[in-house]
This record gives sequence, C-alpha cells and structure tokens, in this order.
Amino acid sequence: MPSAPRQDLSGRLLDGRYEIVEHLADGGMASVWRGVDRRLDREVAIKILGRHLGGDPAFADRFRREARSAARLNDPRVVAVFDQGEDDGDLFLVMELVPGRTLRQVIHDEAPLTPRAALDLALPVAEALSVAHDAGLMHRDIKPENVIIRPDGQVKVADFGLARAVTSDTATALGGNLIGTVSYLAPEQVERGASDARSDVYATGLLLYEMLTGRKAYEGDNPIHVAYQHVHGTVPAPSETVPGTPKALDEVVAWATARDPQDRPADGGALAARLRRVRASLPVEDLDARPVPLDVAPTTPTIAMPRRKPGDTAPDLPTGAAVGAAVGAGSTRTTNSPGRPRRRTALWLVPLLALLLGGWYFLAGPGATTQVPAVKSLSQSDAEQALTGAHLTSSVEEGYSETVPKGAVIDSTPQGGSTAHRGDTVQLIVSKGPERYAVPQVAGQDQDAATAAITAAHLSVGTIRQDWSETVASGKVIATDPPVGSEQKPLTKVTVIVSKGKQPIDVPSLTGKTLADATTIVTDLKLTLAQAPEQVNHPTIPAGSIVSQTPSKGQVHAGDTITVTVSKGPKMVAVPNLFGKQRDEAVAMLRSAGLGVSVEELFGGVFGTVRSQDPSAGTQVPEGTTVTIRVV
Repeated sequence: MPSAPRQDLSGRLLDGRYEIVEHLADGGMASVWRGVDRRLDREVAIKILGRHLGGDPAFADRFRREARSAARLNDPRVVAVFDQGEDDGDLFLVMELVPGRTLRQVIHDEAPLTPRAALDLALPVAEALSVAHDAGLMHRDIKPENVIIRPDGQVKVADFGLARAVTSDTATALGGNLIGTVSYLAPEQVERGASDARSDVYATGLLLYEMLTGRKAYEGDNPIHVAYQHVHGTVPAPSETVPGTPKALDEVVAWATARDPQDRPADGGALAARLRRVRASLPVEDLDARPVPLDVAPTTPTIAMPRRKPGDTAPDLPTGAAVGAAVGAGSTRTTNSPGRPRRRTALWLVPLLALLLGGWYFLAGPGATTQVPAVKSLSQSDAEQALTGAHLTSSVEEGYSETVPKGAVIDSTPQGGSTAHRGDTVQLIVSKGPERYAVPQVAGQDQDAATAAITAAHLSVGTIRQDWSETVASGKVIATDPPVGSEQKPLTKVTVIVSKGKQPIDVPSLTGKTLADATTIVTDLKLTLAQAPEQVNHPTIPAGSIVSQTPSKGQVHAGDTITVTVSKGPKMVAVPNLFGKQRDEAVAMLRSAGLGVSVEELFGGVFGTVRSQDPSAGTQVPEGTTVTIRVV
C-alpha cells in the first residue's frame, strides 16, 4: 500500500513561537523542517515526531525526558537542542540549524576517503560521544545521516534527542521495533535489546570503515540478514577492500567493532585518544594516499617474454651483474677480458652497495632511531626546535589547560623519552590557556532569551532570582552574577536577576507633622513632597504643620509625589464687649463671632444682665474659644 503523502506544514506556528518555513528531510520517526523562532528572531531546525509515536504516552514521556537530557550537552561538536514541546498533539524538538552536508552525502560523493580525511571526520564524532558519555548519556543512533559537516569543515553530531541516561534502562525495543539503524546496530542491541557507551563506539567504528572503503561493513537483502551478520560476523579489515590501507587503521576498526563489548574501547573518549595516536603516528604519504578499491585496482603489469623455439637456449635473466652494469654505466670499458672481469666487479659492487645503503638507512636514514625529547612545558617554538634537532617532525593540536600557560606544550605523542624513527611525526598538544568564556550581556532581555544566550556562551544557568528595580521593567533581566564580561570556566552557573518591577511604598501619614518633618520622611522613602499653593486655617493644627495630603493612603513608587496642605493655624476673633447686655443677646453675639459661651449666674441671675466677661472685650482669641460671662 502506498504511504500517505506528507502534509505540508509550512506556515504553521508551534507553541505560539516557532514558525515552520520549509521541509528539510524525513526519517522513520520524524520529519525535519526549517523554522524561525519568532521570540529570538533566529532560524532553527524543528523535528516533528510521527503521530504513531507521539500517541504512545510512554514514548511521549521518554521523548520529553531525553530532550531535556540532550539540552544539557553543550559542546561545539554537538548539534544544540534549544526546546521541546507539544502542539495540537504533535511532539516536536527545536534544534540548532546547521548548514552543510551529511556524512552520508560525503561518503556517497567522495568515498573511499584518504586516511587523513577519514580520521579528521571520525575524531570529532568520537569527541562528541566522549562529551555525552562523560555526562552519562549515549546516542544510540550513530549513522552517517546524523553527522553534519559544515562548509567551514566543522563536524557536528545530531539527534542526541534519542539519547538516554547510561545508567537507566536502555532497552532499544519499542513496540517490537529497534531504535537505531540496522546497518549500525551493535550485536548486543540486536541480541538483548540493551546498549551502552560501547554500542556508540561500535557504530563509530562502522562509520570509519565506511569512510575508508566506500561501502557498508554488512549489507544484505533485508534487515534481518544484516542484523544476523552483526551478531555472528566479524567486521572485515578495510585493507581487504582498499589495499594499502594502513595497518593501524585496520587495527582501530577491529578494536572499535569487536563483537564482544568488553573488547571495545570503554567510551568515546578512549576511541578519540586512539584515533589521535593513529593520526600522529602515520607518515604524511600514508595519510594522504589516494585509496583505490580492490575491484578497480590496476593489475600488476606483466613483462612479455620472447617465445623460445625448440633448441633455443634460455634467455639471460637480470642478475646482480645488471645492477653492477648500471652502477658503472659511466665508466670506460676496458678491452682486457671483457666478460668475466666485469662480472666479478659487478658481483663485488652489489653487496658493497647494499651494505652502504643499509648502513645509511639504519644509521642516518629513515630506519635510524632517535629518542623523543621531553618537550612538556616548553614553548611551541622551543619544542619544535627540539624535535627538529632529534630529526623528528611535529604536528600541533591545541587544547585548554588550567595549569600549563598559553603557548606551552601540555603533552606529546609519543611522549618524551620514547624511541622513534627519524622523520616520524610527534603530535604536540599546545595549551590555549585555561578554558574561559565571558558572561554575555543579557540585561534588558526576557528570561528565556537570557537563558539561551548564557547557554550559547558555554555557561549554565543557575538560580533565577527576582528583585525590585526602579529602572527595569517587570520580567526583564536586571543583571547577572557573576557580572557581564567576567571570564568563567565552562558550565559555570550564572545567577540571573529578573525584575519584579518598581518596589511599592506604603503612603506615610503626614497630617499634623511640621512641614520640615514631613519633608524628611518623604525624602527618606525616595518620594517627592509638593505643597498646595494655599494654606488653610485649622483650629487645632498649628501654623506650619500639615492639615491634609494627597494621596492619603495606599501605595506609591519611588519618585512619586505626595501633595500636602499646610495650616495657617486657627482663625483669630476679637471678643465683643458684652457688659450690660442681657444674657440672650450676649450669647447670640458670641456665637455669631464664632466663639463658645459659658454662663455663670450670680445671686441667681434674676436680672439676666452681664456684669463681667473672660476674656475681656477686644481680646484676640482663636475661633471657637469659649468666653465665660457672669450674669446677675
């Protein structure tokens, strides 16, 4: 039955953030699309799992866990995982978009490769696996399609989204299907459905074989046939297909693809170390020799011999005499005894020449041995000079070191004191100094963008701390600890301080306080005090103190203004003259003046006439003051 046509997802927006732009590739488990992260405005690769997998809750849960594991890998040789999610039932993984060719395309177009090219591609793969294995993760699906070579030559390993913790249950069977590609499955994956770091090493050994020969180690009419060969066969030596392949490469392929995992390198780091040693030990002519597969190799030319007739004597064959003649070709032939004396001379010259050549080869030529000088801690130039003095050449590879200064030699292969042949290459590991990365500038960015920038800078995100800020909007990054620009070790945890916005301040109560005291209180709270243009009288609040304020309660923020009204003090009133007035008239006059009244009756107050008052008439008193009158 023909498979259903692939749905065109161009233009779809996943999780409200990732816009799908165009289709890139299809696999057995997922399709891959080029997309754009709208939030960070960058191109990404989006892998969307087939719904037949995403619909399995167990697989979906494992996919999420593995995506989180893959995102922890932070190495330039590993395709970075940025995000994972689910949208309308589709599980997806967001990864770094890497331009270039897959190793499958390189093998198809160019294999068999030279030993140097094969090692230059296999070594970064082993180093990427070393990073993963050190982190407790494995790949489980190493194949040429998952190795990408950028236009600048950088090698990246993709699809660690299927990796699992090495210490967890690593069965590769899921619903009866093997996770991985059958051409690169290790025997233990086929037999027991179990794998570890050595299974990744096995697959990498098969990649090296394929690069050196241009063909897969095991081929068959169906997957079962191929799987059977993994379990019961032995990977052939590359030199059986491509004569002239260095023996050291035959040995490393055999080691990496041993049927018993116990006989393989323990992990990617062990394989990478062996590949470095092999590359350093091979002479240039072997590294760059153009391979010719056996099925197209030229045959050895045959020298045509004249056909003899009956009775003919056997033709003379080249002997040592011919060599002697060649040596003496420039000499003048004597006329005495032309045959036998010249043959004697030639026979005598042959062993002498062989002796001289042998002596030169083993004493001063390529066969001569020399001791590798100790070059640790020397500068690169001094180390190269020392090697030249010992008739050795050098190749340089840089590496970070916490203890060896930049430009000095960390180590060499072979090491100092070893015996080597003249002309051999010694690989120098030269220090780049301590591996340090600057904390990026992320102030003003949102939390997701800051996290991505810190991860991209080979650091890790530590605590997310929130704090008040009068200048940075809520949700944006205020600063980092360590601070921006400071040089840190790889994966150093960086604390990100995110703004909660302006800090709220409770409105202080200023009523009744003097203007000076109110100013001090407001200034200490980083607020601003403003005075209303007009003052008012107040019967109890003295002049110069606060009568009212706006706002009077609630919360404000630093820099906000509180406006206050200042008292002029109580309103002053002149006490009227009440002497001789009748009681009711006197009371009415006081109340009309805004004053209070207290009446004291003398002798019963039968006449109702005011005879005295306190305060006395004409006295200025605050409005509302009580005036006492005495009535007779």
